[in-house]
Amino acid sequence: MPGFMFSRRRWVAQAFSVGAVSWASAAWSATPAVPAFVLRGPTLRGDRFDLARQRGRVVMVVYWSTDCAVCRDKLPELRQNLAGWSDKPFGLVMVSLDRREDDWRRYEALQAITQAKAVQRGIALWAGAPGFQDSLAARPPQLPLTLVFGPDGQERLRVAGRVPAEAWDAVAEWLP
Repeated sequence: MPGFMFSRRRWVAQAFSVGAVSWASAAWSATPAVPAFVLRGPTLRGDRFDLARQRGRVVMVVYWSTDCAVCRDKLPELRQNLAGWSDKPFGLVMVSLDRREDDWRRYEALQAITQAKAVQRGIALWAGAPGFQDSLAARPPQLPLTLVFGPDGQERLRVAGRVPAEAWDAVAEWLP
């Protein structure tokens, strides 16, 4: 009988250890990956935009509003950088958080007239448009909110408020 107990104990111990290893590896493989940031919707020009289709490019997404003086002040600088990197895989996406679509459209029309030389204006979206989707849970408490996505589609930088010059240096390094 003692031999039987020893064998049974060994079997139970081995079964437990195999089960524990199996459970641990299942838990390890079930660790969820960080979901990709979702941003899609109709553009100012009526095209469909989807951030997921921008893989291979560095994409800067700026949430802003016409109510935000810092935002309005920084838009020309953003567009100048876009023009400077026109030969690079870089994209600029401006997401307006204006409550009224008319406010956003009027501002964009005025910018097209006053900054006519800014041929490259980036992609303009309005967050209130039917079909607009993004991964932000709520309106950012501080604008502008700038997100930068690397060529792999992963978020690399998030800045609330003014974008520091060092951020542009980082973007330049991420460009392939």
